[in-house]
Amino acid sequence: MADRIKKGRDISGILILDKPLHISSNRAVQIVKRLYGAKKVGHTGSLDPLASGVLPICLGHATKVSQYLLASNKIYQFTMKLGQTTATGDVEGEILTDRPIPAIDQDALSALLDKFTGLIKQVPPMYSALKHNGQRLYTLARAGQVVDRPAREVTINSLILLSKTDDSLTLEVCCTKGTYVRTLAEDLGEQLGCGAHVTFLRRINTGPFELKQAVTIEQLESVRGDLGALDKLLGPLDLALQEYPVLNCNDNDKSDLCLGRQVKVNQLIEEPLIRLNDVNSEIFGLGKWSSENCLAPIRIFV
Repeated sequence: MADRIKKGRDISGILILDKPLHISSNRAVQIVKRLYGAKKVGHTGSLDPLASGVLPICLGHATKVSQYLLASNKIYQFTMKLGQTTATGDVEGEILTDRPIPAIDQDALSALLDKFTGLIKQVPPMYSALKHNGQRLYTLARAGQVVDRPAREVTINSLILLSKTDDSLTLEVCCTKGTYVRTLAEDLGEQLGCGAHVTFLRRINTGPFELKQAVTIEQLESVRGDLGALDKLLGPLDLALQEYPVLNCNDNDKSDLCLGRQVKVNQLIEEPLIRLNDVNSEIFGLGKWSSENCLAPIRIFV
């Protein structure tokens, strides 16, 4: 057992982690990899160290479906402090401006939130992991450099006010991949005429995964060394693919698909992605509609 763990266990599944504050997503992945003794582990969309919440972590074959979770919608709750802007857009950066906070009319605030709902454009922050000429933007920002960043389109599906104080707003946003909540808060603050930065950020939903399903690092540590208990916390890899249809395949079709061959399927649904289950109703790969009644394999897990 010790040798197998040292080399890395061939274990597959998805762990829904409640990432704590003050550690990076990569650090969280390394903690999970160590506890599980897993050979291959990866996350599905990073959270900043100053953000907490839902971080699905894929083990083994589940890393092959992580790209589908990366594209999923996310839901965040965040608090923005009004009247101050910072270099990073959150509490980690130095204060750049300090302005008086105007009286905020409820109707005007509702209209502003509506204005930021739907398809909007964002300029990515300098303190982000995007690259410019091969260098991370945050590396350039720490060196005191500012470069032009093209605006990108993102979709805000909903933006709801949860609470309000004299100098802060707490909101819930449902948004598409690539949305920067820090930038959203900064843009809202500018529209209010006082500036703002994020003081609290928590992801409560990623695709099909909700915060109530998540486990903490403390819970994982409490069963350290008990691989059976740890493995029970993993969900099957097709949890990330629930929105896609399932096709049950017989042994012959499974064999052909695993060899990269297309197979004929009567009345095949014309879908861009189809879950492939074997005769035991266990997923073994992903396929797609190729031509009339023809199924082509995209990715095989076995």
